[in-house]
Amino acid sequence: MDSIRRTLLATGAAAAAVSAVPRAFAAEKGETAMPFYEKGNVRIHYEEAGSGFPLLIIPGGGLNSTISYLTGNAPFNPMEEFKHEYRCITSDLRNANGGQSSGPLDIDRPWDAYSDDQLGLMDHLGIKEFMVMGFCVGGPMIWNLLQRAPKRIVAAVLAQPSGSRPEMRDLFYENNMKGWGPALTASRPDITMAMVDKFLTRMYRTNPDFVFTVTRDFVRACQTPILVLPDDIPPHPYAVAMESALLAPKSEVSLFPWKEPKERIPLAVRQIRSFLRAHRPG
Repeated sequence: MDSIRRTLLATGAAAAAVSAVPRAFAAEKGETAMPFYEKGNVRIHYEEAGSGFPLLIIPGGGLNSTISYLTGNAPFNPMEEFKHEYRCITSDLRNANGGQSSGPLDIDRPWDAYSDDQLGLMDHLGIKEFMVMGFCVGGPMIWNLLQRAPKRIVAAVLAQPSGSRPEMRDLFYENNMKGWGPALTASRPDITMAMVDKFLTRMYRTNPDFVFTVTRDFVRACQTPILVLPDDIPPHPYAVAMESALLAPKSEVSLFPWKEPKERIPLAVRQIRSFLRAHRPG
């Protein structure tokens, strides 16, 4: 028995030493272990940068919203721009293809499920109040966060926000049935295209108007300061972005267009920085 015990202890020590090698190598390079927030069967991959008042950043990319969007597709990288003043936090969206976050499809409450993940992550990090910036799908998600937790969100920036076009009501449903659902079901045997259809129907076709998640009356009554940076492509209708800015009583709006020519982007970033500083708690 003593020899068996010595063998087991030696084996365990060897395994621990092997597993410690990549961690030690990462430490030498100044890297940290990839962080995850887990709650039940939901697992959210997130990243942080900087310090200061918390700023939650929601990447664009629709339901394939991942952290990599910020370095590959965003007009600018907010993690880099604002990490010197804020504790910047971002994450892969649950079940985004190409991301590392996963969880069930909450067919009956899709928008709220994403808000659960975002608010749950902030709880996990011990953060009560925060500011939020979102690209694309981050627009509707921010409005839902403002509805769910208005006292926690100090200010919000909606960059190129998604919205519903009356002449293209099924745009998001159709795009995600092609560009999100098939790849998701291929990697997740527990999810079927029939489930994806119900999820997207609830998300984008049950109330296919305005910003999807809240009503115009809610926006009129919203007392949170918001900054809107409009876009004008099919998924990011200029009319909806401007309507939300005109309705919200504490709103500001950027110049338009702000992404083209590219020389305008630094001006938009300066406006975002001024807006965040103006509303950051002392």
